[in-house]
Order: sequence, then structure tokens, then C-alpha cells
Amino acid sequence: MEVSELNLPELIATAGAMVAGDKGLLAMDESTATCNKRFEKAGIPQTEEARRSYRELIVTTPGLGEFISGVILYDETIRQSRKDGTPFVKIIIDAGIIPGIKVDTGAKEMAGHPGEKITEGLDGLRGRLREYFQMGARFAKWRAVIAVSVGIPSRGCIEANAQALARYAALCQETGLVPVVEPEVLMDGEHTLERCGEVTEEVLRTVFIQLYTQRVRLEGIILKPNMVLPGLTCPRQEAVDKVADATVRCLLRAVPAAVPGIAFLSGGQSAELASARLNAMNVGFKSRLPWALAFSFARAIQQPALEIWQGQDANVPAAQRALYHRAGCNRAARRGEYNAAMEKTWA
Repeated sequence: MEVSELNLPELIATAGAMVAGDKGLLAMDESTATCNKRFEKAGIPQTEEARRSYRELIVTTPGLGEFISGVILYDETIRQSRKDGTPFVKIIIDAGIIPGIKVDTGAKEMAGHPGEKITEGLDGLRGRLREYFQMGARFAKWRAVIAVSVGIPSRGCIEANAQALARYAALCQETGLVPVVEPEVLMDGEHTLERCGEVTEEVLRTVFIQLYTQRVRLEGIILKPNMVLPGLTCPRQEAVDKVADATVRCLLRAVPAAVPGIAFLSGGQSAELASARLNAMNVGFKSRLPWALAFSFARAIQQPALEIWQGQDANVPAAQRALYHRAGCNRAARRGEYNAAMEKTWA
């Protein structure tokens, strides 16, 4: 079934709202395993109740809706409530924020392609999407991961992941959910900025060919790509402006103007660098771009709050202030108004 003409105006309105008002997305869709790993590092018990408490801290942060337009939840989270029994989804909607949901089941080793992964989760997806829509979600997310190393990524890996992203996106739109399409070229490795740019452009071109092939309406999606960055172990780490230039140049070559917004993932960047790079893009290019440049950060918004919280109720207000501060820094970056002094003065 193709996207109905009845669905399309709602999809377009939701996608527009997700990048409106210089706001962005907060990704809090860590799987149980990933969340537990972060808790372990911070010395927090790895229990369902600890995860629920942490997510309550995030969704009840006063004023979060000033900076955040949508939150990406995990299956466990969308079913959880605050301690008084109020469902998280209700709290999110009441704050003027759009609930979203991660729907892939993770990246697994790709047969015949050593060192590469394919994201799974298409089986039974139509039914799961309908359930999430009934629960209040209005957008979804699927992440593909592309590693860069000697001889990879291969065409087979790029094409298989692009096709899965496009099939997921078509199912989302059929259900009335805006698909967040996330092809992530990973930062791990010693590749240069130029190599990341080449791979990112090839991946994005392939993804959009598949989106066209699967009849996905581009006006009703959000793209969530990586920034064009040198690998973490590359000896040459480029200046903020060079990253901004390379990223925008790549996007202009590969992303159609029909897409309403591009919400970058942080991908392991520090909170401050992610904000500074987004800011540089908006300072240099905002008035000339066909799409909004926004953010869809997880660790780059959450990490300072997690470190302050430490699993202790007494630390919740301070952790929420840190979360609010980081979200505010990223809204400033969307406006081209972020600077390093904010890190000291705007807590």
C-alpha cells in the first residue's frame, strides 16, 4: 500500500514540526544493553528501575520543550511511566514534544562481508509500527552503520543497508509515522576527513536512490546523518570550520531539496564539539540551504546529566539543569549563536 494522500499532509506537518523553531531531537533510545553499559561505567545499578528513573529525570526536565521538538524512545521506555503512574508518552506530549520510537533491532555481522554490519528488524515491522502509532508515537528511527577501513565499506554493505532503510521508511509512512533515516558512517578508525566525505556522499546517494525506488515521499522524512569528520585515530584532526565546510558540501551534493530537515547524530563527538560544529554550519550556510540543519544528539546532550545524577535522587535537579543547558546550547547552535563562553555561564 502506497502512502495515502490523506496521510501525506500529516507526515509533512510532523516532519516540519520536528525541525521548527530552531529546536532539535533528543535521542534517548539506547537499547537495554547500551544503557546498562553506560550505567556500569558511571557506577549506577543496571536495573529496569534505574533505567526508568533516569528516563523520568530526562522527560520531566523543566522547560525541555523550549529546545527539544521530539524525543526518540526505546521499546522499554515508551511503555514506562513516572513513579506516580503517569505514562512517559503523556508527559512528553504535555510538554509540547513529539514522541518517536527506535524500531530497528540492531546491527548484526553481515554474512560474507567481514568487518561490516547489516541492520535487522524488518520482519513483523508493519505490526510493530501500528502498535507504536496507537501508543502515541508520530515518528520512528532506523540506524544503519557503515564502517570505514581498508577495502570497506563494500557496495554490498552500502546497498543492503540503504534498501533496508528505504523499506523501513515506506512502512513508516504507510502507518502515518515520519521515518528518521539514519545512515551513520562511523567515526572509528584513522581515515581522513576527505575519505569520510567520499564514503558519506556515496552512502547518501545510494540511500536516496533506494528511497525513490521504494516510493518514499521525501517531504515526509528527516535525514539523520553523521557529520563529515576525520576518524578518531586520524593524526590530522581538522578545525571546526573545515568540518562544517566539508559536511555542507557533501550534503549539497547528495541530499534532495525536498527533504525538510537534516538532524545530525553526535556519533561519539564531545558535547562541546558537536555544538560548535553545528553552529559553524549554521553561521556559514543557513541562509543558502534548502533544508534545516538541526540536531538529534544522545550522548552529546545526556552525558553531563548522567555523570551528575549517579543514580541518586538528590542529584536529579542538578542533572536536569545540565540537560537543559546542553539542549539550550544546541538550540543556540542552530541559530548560529553558540560560543564556548556559554559552557561556563549558561548552566
